[in-house]
Amino acid sequence: MKALTRHLYFWVLLSIALGGLLGAVKPEWGAALKPVADGFIALVKMLISPIIFCTVVLGIAGAGDLKKVGRIGGKALLYFEVVSTLALGIGLALVHLLRPGKGFNIDPSTLDGSAVAKYAKAASEQNAADFVLHLIPKTFGDAFTGSGDLLQVLLLAVLFGFAMVQMGKVGGPVHRFIEETSHVFFAMMGAVMKLAPLGAGAAMAFTIGKYGLAALKPLAALMGSFYLACLVFVLVILGPIAALAGFNIFRFVLYLKDELLTVLGTSSSESALVPLMAKLERLGCSKSVVGLVVPSGYSFNLDGTNIYLTMAALFVAQALNIELTLQQELTILGVAMLTSKGASGVTGAGFITLAATLAVVPSIPVAGLALILGIDRFMSEARALTNFIGNGVAAIVISRWEKELDTTRMAATLQGGQTQ
Repeated sequence: MKALTRHLYFWVLLSIALGGLLGAVKPEWGAALKPVADGFIALVKMLISPIIFCTVVLGIAGAGDLKKVGRIGGKALLYFEVVSTLALGIGLALVHLLRPGKGFNIDPSTLDGSAVAKYAKAASEQNAADFVLHLIPKTFGDAFTGSGDLLQVLLLAVLFGFAMVQMGKVGGPVHRFIEETSHVFFAMMGAVMKLAPLGAGAAMAFTIGKYGLAALKPLAALMGSFYLACLVFVLVILGPIAALAGFNIFRFVLYLKDELLTVLGTSSSESALVPLMAKLERLGCSKSVVGLVVPSGYSFNLDGTNIYLTMAALFVAQALNIELTLQQELTILGVAMLTSKGASGVTGAGFITLAATLAVVPSIPVAGLALILGIDRFMSEARALTNFIGNGVAAIVISRWEKELDTTRMAATLQGGQTQ
């Protein structure tokens, strides 16, 4: 028992269970714990931007060759697009096969759109030009103190890293400073992650206390279909990809159990971003590849979000008895591929991107999102977990592709079940 209690995952799992129990028995107490959960996420987000900046800069500088950086980035983007397309396909296929919305027979005129008005408004403000311009922060510091958008941080880090490589030895002192600074931020994150059980437990207590277990019953079909789709994606898509890269997907998931439980409790893949990078390096992945692939994957490789977008959009259509043409479904797929880019790993962002996706099919009223608003919070766990696992697999695949993966070390680590 003592050996078990030394592991973080034990305390996270215990806290999630106790939080869920508290939310079910004393809903008002559970709902009141929202500030605790929000506080933990805020602490994590506070450190993510500087850590990502340092990690990407060091990854580019460590590569030492701009051609290599471009090659890694090109391979990563190619991999992201292929796997994201497969994720969209999985969601589309299963929602057609299982038809979770069939039989709801909802009259569109009875829908109350006020509950989703803010999401629709946020989605309507998105367009291609605004998206591109949003990548550029108003000032250098605004990327860290403003919206906290990781895409802005990535842009600055790439420019900074490229400049350091071009400077050569002259940039050495700056390189050493950033490297030492990154150690400080990682140490700070290590301290914050000790609060993961508290944050995960409070988040689960709030979710159950606020929405109640009864909210799951009417829409259990959609939730079950979505969780099944995520499981199928991990096993059928990521499983063979992992096998080709030389590792077992089940052992890899077990290796990340601490981080996965944190993601499960907080519904945010960002809450374990930094520990994921550290574990990938210990697993034998190249530091430069991890530093480039994982942060970019959090914006461009959101497999769980892609599955969610297609399944939720078609579920609403099925519930309203709206038959979509093949062209409309393909349009949804294409738009979902774009709207998912840059979607944050924090709960709620997926709902805005869903509103933006539905906007391209006028025959589906955006007010239909009210049907799934109550359980969106419950589905965000599966989104976050799938995104998290997908980005871990991507880093290993690109490391193997670049011939910068210590396969012997990886095999020994996964075989031994080492997590420290």
